[in-house]
Amino acid sequence: MDSFTDPAGKLVMVVDDDKGVRELLEIIVRKEGFRAETAVDGEDALAKIRASRPDIILLDLMLPKFGGFEILRELQQEETAGIPIIIITGRSLDYSTAEMIRREANVREFIEKPIKREVLVSLVHQTLKTRPPRKK
Repeated sequence: MDSFTDPAGKLVMVVDDDKGVRELLEIIVRKEGFRAETAVDGEDALAKIRASRPDIILLDLMLPKFGGFEILRELQQEETAGIPIIIITGRSLDYSTAEMIRREANVREFIEKPIKREVLVSLVHQTLKTRPPRKK
């Protein structure tokens, strides 16, 4: 018996204010067999994360109504502190900022836009210990 689980039992929260990016991420996640929910801004994200308790969060840093940094801090104060987060950003970050983000307890990794599908998929499966669906 291996220790991998079925992605269908896992919920991925996609948080990005850019409709195109948000929809693309949702499609990628669903194609990998995960359930997906989306949020358009920080306020929406916090409400949905508290309500649905996703297994992982794909979080854009630049958001209206609470930026990604505020959401990170907020999530660490609550029972949501154990939810792994993959940061997605369009800004190139300097080394010290990148390291500061990586040191946040629930941040697993961060990816710069444009997103490479293979990198994202690999990270999500690895973090959630799921197996990609078999190609037909």
